[in-house]
Amino acid sequence: MNATVPEAPGPASEAFALLAGYERRSLAHVAGLPEQLDAPGLWRGVGYRIGRRLLASAFDEVVEILPMPPVTPVPGAQPWMLGVGNVRGALLPIVDLRQFLEGERSVLQDGQRVLLVRQPGGDVAVTIDELFGQRSFLEADAVPADRVAGGRYAHFVDRAYAQADATWGVFSLDRLTRTPEFRHAAA
Repeated sequence: MNATVPEAPGPASEAFALLAGYERRSLAHVAGLPEQLDAPGLWRGVGYRIGRRLLASAFDEVVEILPMPPVTPVPGAQPWMLGVGNVRGALLPIVDLRQFLEGERSVLQDGQRVLLVRQPGGDVAVTIDELFGQRSFLEADAVPADRVAGGRYAHFVDRAYAQADATWGVFSLDRLTRTPEFRHAAA
């Protein structure tokens, strides 16, 4: 027989009641419930900067965002291949994405971040110059992709959005990792 014993009034039960009240009120005002976050005409991803370009990639293309691990150079690799880094016991290639795309090396700094990207044969880490976190765009804000898709970016950016006096290109990390030049980093 399961009998419940009523809890004696006191500080613990009052604190629990207070917390339960906070939870009820916060859930009543949740902005962006899952059905609203996946609303038609809304695109969401991870925002970042490479050089002077503002880019975003789909959440399902970014496995993880990490601080830059220590890098061991690999002799005979392309200049944009910084080397390999140890991430939780796995050696991953570390690519200077700016140098791959623009031919200009990124200035590595304290707090540098890398995007961990899944590719056939194992993950790869690509450097970014600045992380902005989650970005959401409405289809109504779509602009021609050529605003940010010049040069080599044209292969990886096929849509863009204008937001708050800035243009964000949607960068396909999946397409990047399938590019033969990217996959063959040996010089």
